[in-house]
This record gives sequence, structure tokens and C-alpha cells, in this order.
Amino acid sequence: MEKTTELIFGLPPIVGFFPLVLYIILAFRKDIHPVVNVIISVLIGAIIVKQPILGLGAVVAQSLSSFLGLVGLIIMLGSGMAGILKKSGVAENLVNIMMRKIGVNTPERAVVATMVTSCVMSLLLGTLTGGNAVITPIVIPLLAAINMTPSTLAAIIQSAGVTGLFIGPYTPPMVTVMGITGLSYFEVLFYTGLPVSIIMWIVTYFFALHTQKKTAGIYSFSADIKTPEENYKPSGKTVRATWGFCISMVLMVVYGVYNKGGSSYALMVLATVSVVTGFAAGYNASQIFQEVMEGCGKFVWVFVMFILFDPFLAFVEKSGAFQALVDYMNPLIQSSGKLGFTLFSAAVGTWGINGAAVAQAMMIDKIFRPTIIELSLNMKLWSLIVLVGSQMTSFAYPGLDMVANMGMAHSHDLKSQMKLGYIIIVTVFILCAVAAFIY
Repeated sequence: MEKTTELIFGLPPIVGFFPLVLYIILAFRKDIHPVVNVIISVLIGAIIVKQPILGLGAVVAQSLSSFLGLVGLIIMLGSGMAGILKKSGVAENLVNIMMRKIGVNTPERAVVATMVTSCVMSLLLGTLTGGNAVITPIVIPLLAAINMTPSTLAAIIQSAGVTGLFIGPYTPPMVTVMGITGLSYFEVLFYTGLPVSIIMWIVTYFFALHTQKKTAGIYSFSADIKTPEENYKPSGKTVRATWGFCISMVLMVVYGVYNKGGSSYALMVLATVSVVTGFAAGYNASQIFQEVMEGCGKFVWVFVMFILFDPFLAFVEKSGAFQALVDYMNPLIQSSGKLGFTLFSAAVGTWGINGAAVAQAMMIDKIFRPTIIELSLNMKLWSLIVLVGSQMTSFAYPGLDMVANMGMAHSHDLKSQMKLGYIIIVTVFILCAVAAFIY
């Protein structure tokens, strides 16, 4: 979709942000379903950019093959796998092992365990959404058993999970930053990836505990999620299914790491593990398919929302709103010193450029490369700015990563997610300010 600034009634491009602002406002209303919210925002966005309403069908059809459509399918399959884990008793058995044999039986321990699991899985698979789609069906029964809320889980898997991408040697953000700056992996890790990750781990831990206290009794996981009794003993079928699940999951993850599988590989992980677990439990192919489809059915609304989210964001970009924000801030950037440039360029990347994180990083470098040369900016500092500017967007707006992880966590609590996002942005920007004096 080509960019244009020719908006309805000759409105300025910055007005293109209105559907996004409206979406955020409506998301805080409990009486509006998320899909209805997106539909309203899509329609208004279409009107602003003069997209014919009767032509929206073609736009939506095109979004079926988009990355957002893929993510929606991953979430549905994750729910399908959860159906097999529940039916076979594997989920209940894993909860029993985690709670009674390993001791993950308090909110504090559960927060740390989930943070580590999400971070490691994102690092191994090289994708936040794919990694979390694999782990959420496993951890949700455990968290439900200790009364942890969906709001808490959503906060953990988005913020702690994304840090795995900041420390892995072959993850897209790290490879991109290394290519832009010419720094080695260990230089980017030491001066950029680890500092940002450590801050986010600390913020996530305390915010998760705070959110748990605030949302306990208000939000909860579905009542049909089974937790083991005190004298629980798994059946032979469940033991076989658990071994089938664990072995197939490990093999699929190892192969994914070796083959550098991305988000699309998560589809194969979820489908393969579901089938192996089902056969190990003694089900036939038809029974497995039925359970997976029943699980998928619970998240059809997420898939629909993601299909609509693609044109929603495309209309905002088509309006020229993001470029207009860059243009408004550019004079301030040019007249500021090293500290001002650091904060402004990171801010422009965060709020002024939207899209895939790798593309954002390349765009940030393209826009500010002349200024970098003029200021003789240290590449260690620039690596930090590029990472922050390209990755914090997912915390600034309720975009792909935020909505996807909320969906996987069964959460509708956008307010808590936005609070976490801006706490992280503020603390990371403080890090950038400090780095401007050190690097």
C-alpha cells in the first residue's frame, strides 16, 4: 500500500494517528469487544485515507497472507495444542511436576520461572510470538493453579520474552544492529543487549508482582483449566503422552535452533507436538484433529482481529502520520547536542517509525546517518539507539507484539500492558541518556 498525504477534506497527515488514538481509548472500555474496536478503527482509517468502503474486502483478503495473519494462526494452533494437552492429562501432569516436585508454587517463583522460560524460548527460536505460542499452553495451567492472572502473564511474556531477542547471537535484532554498526556480537551484547535486558528484567519482575496484586480477583483464567489434586497420580496414558510431548518438543526446538526456524516454524512445532502427544495418549487421527479444532475455535476471534489489524496499521501508515511526526521533530534533532540527539533519535524510532523491527532499524540508520557522521557518534551508543528505537515501538502502541501476547495470555487488560510499556520506555530512555555521557 503506497503512502499518501492526500487525506479527506485536505486534513494534515498527522490526523492519520486518530484511528490509533481512538483504538487505544476504546480498548479501555470493558463493554467493547476487541474485534469491534478494530472494525471501528479500520473503518475510520479507511475514510481518512479515502479508501472506498466497498473495496475493503480486497484489502482484508490481502491481509490473510500477511505476517499478522500468520501470527493469528499461530495463536489458534497454540490453543489447539492446549486442547490436546488438557484432554490427554499432560497439562495437569506438568503442573503437578512443576508445583510439587520442582517447587514453582508461589507467585514470585512462578514469575521468575515464566520470565526465564519465555526469554530462553524467544532466544532459541529467534521469534517472540513463536516462542510464547509454544510455552503459553504449558504454563497457563500452572499459573491458574496458583491464581496468577492473565494480566500478569501478558506482562511477563511480552517484556521478558523480547529480551531473548536482545541477547541471542543470531536473532534478527542483533544481526541487524551488528550489520548497521559494524560491531561484533560481544560488543553489541555487552554495550547494548545486556544493559537493556537487565533493566527490562528488573522492571518486569516488580511490575508483574504489582499487577498480580492489582488484578487478583478481577481477572482470571477460564474455570475449565484443570489443576491436579493433592494426591494426584497420573495414569499410564498420561505418562506416555507426557513423554511424547516432552521428547517431541525438545527435538523440534533443537531442530529449529539448528535450522534457524522463524515464526512460521512455530506452526510446525505446534502441529507436530500436538499429533505426537495425541498418538502417545492412544488417540486416533480423527480424535486428535477434533480436539485441536475445538481448541482453535476458542481463539477464532483473535485470528479475525489480526486479519483486520493489518489494514488498520496500513491505513495509519498510508496517511503519512509517521513521516509527519519525524518531520516535526527533525529541526529539534538538528539543533540539539549529543544528549539531545540520542533521546530525539530514539524517540523518533519509537513513535515516528512503524513497521517490522528490522525495517525500522534500517530506516532509523538511513534517516540519521548524516547526523551520526557530523557528530562523530560512537557506534556503541548508536547500537543502543537503534535497538531501542526499533524495539520500543511495540511497547508504545498496542500493535502486533502487544496484542499477540495479550491474546496468548488470555488477557483483555490493555491498561496494565500500556502501563508496563511506558515504564519500560522511560527506564530504557534513561539508560540511553546515561550512555550518551559514557560512550
